[in-house]
Amino acid sequence: MKRYVICGPLFCLFTAGLISCNNGTTMQKQEEEIHNAATQVVPEEAEGLIGRWDLTVNKEGKEVPSWLEVKLSGFDVLVGAFVADAGSSRPVSHITLQDGVFSFQIPPQWEGGSGFFTIEGQLTDNGIKGTITTNKGNTFDFTGVKAPYLVRTGDVQWGDPIELFNGTDLTGWKTSGENSQWVVENGLLINKGTGANLISEQQFEDFKLIAEFRYTEGANSGIYLRGRYEVQIEDSPKDRHPGSLYFGGVYGFLSPSEMATLGPNEWNKYEITLRGRMVTIVANGKTIISNQEIPGITGGALDSHEGEPGPIYIQGDHTGVTFRKITVIPAK
Repeated sequence: MKRYVICGPLFCLFTAGLISCNNGTTMQKQEEEIHNAATQVVPEEAEGLIGRWDLTVNKEGKEVPSWLEVKLSGFDVLVGAFVADAGSSRPVSHITLQDGVFSFQIPPQWEGGSGFFTIEGQLTDNGIKGTITTNKGNTFDFTGVKAPYLVRTGDVQWGDPIELFNGTDLTGWKTSGENSQWVVENGLLINKGTGANLISEQQFEDFKLIAEFRYTEGANSGIYLRGRYEVQIEDSPKDRHPGSLYFGGVYGFLSPSEMATLGPNEWNKYEITLRGRMVTIVANGKTIISNQEIPGITGGALDSHEGEPGPIYIQGDHTGVTFRKITVIPAK
């Protein structure tokens, strides 16, 4: 009987100790699992680098646009996204930063080939500078400035509509090269095949754009807002999951909520509102992107000067497309 009396209290103490230890472990685990991005402390060395960058690349004597975003993941890991002068936004899984020099690698996209692109740079008094070495061994210099936020406040007032396509000829437009396939026939603006892009002579800041267009089977084109952000026109199957590379997407960045295309050889309609970085896209009467932020330029942009007005430009270097209406309503 004495043995049970003695063991009883000891067993209780042992059990209480286990519970106490378990509670301590649980509390510690809970503390470790609480993550609040708002309380992240940016490493001092990375403070100036984190953010979005509008890049200008010197590519064989020609200035071409590019874009980079650097973000903090967890406590001290830098990740991001990169847009070259062609193609879509590419994820960057890890950016190293040592002795003031940042670098990362990405695989090729539409460039083809094997190996990696290597981007290396550093902060300067005016932004960043560095080099891009391709998977084929070519090296190009770049400079970059912080991308503007383009925040708009207050209510917007819209001006009078501007008919960019007059139904008769190409007045008010210019092409990106000599190999133009753009013609006007029977009141329609037609790109008959792969060739130059079509760029409006007028430039705009904030606006509403109404475009009615038709494409053939297998077609691929797009409308660039301010000449920098492509809204995709593509013969995307209606049963495909929506994606940023398909019909109605902001190429590589924003996915539509549904595949709202009427299909090839039908007249489709976009109603696009761009205010600052915020875009709303209505396709064939359905709102498929509602007041979403465009992070940066898309591949094929005319330049990376995001704070400036820009033209409407229609992609003509992939396949043919036909328009019967292109109307811009600028903000006052």
